[in-house]
Amino acid sequence: QVQLVESGGGLVQAGGSLRLSCAASRRNFDNYAMAWFRQAPGKEREFVAGISWSGGDTRYVDSVKGRFTISRDNAKNMVYLQMNSLKREDTAVYYCAAEGRGSRWPDSLWDYWGQGTQVTVSA
Repeated sequence: QVQLVESGGGLVQAGGSLRLSCAASRRNFDNYAMAWFRQAPGKEREFVAGISWSGGDTRYVDSVKGRFTISRDNAKNMVYLQMNSLKREDTAVYYCAAEGRGSRWPDSLWDYWGQGTQVTVSA
């Protein structure tokens, strides 16, 4: 059983920063890619950032490139999302996701999800 627990969300002013964390309880954590998704009210869930099993390859949606950074610490089973220069349109529930059986990065299938953490960016 894989469990993902996000933390670090909150309320921040536009232009500010937040760091999201995802704690993963699974064996062989460093065998799988990880990702962050988000879902804003009335919108579909979208991919935000992904990172390969080794951390050597990362991908981002265009709207966050240059502002967000995904990273991982395989020794601690943790994934992070550093978010800088936040905009109001970044307001959403942010979800941590993990691959299931086998790594198919970058064509990953995201089989495991956390409960999400709310990020609200005010004017």
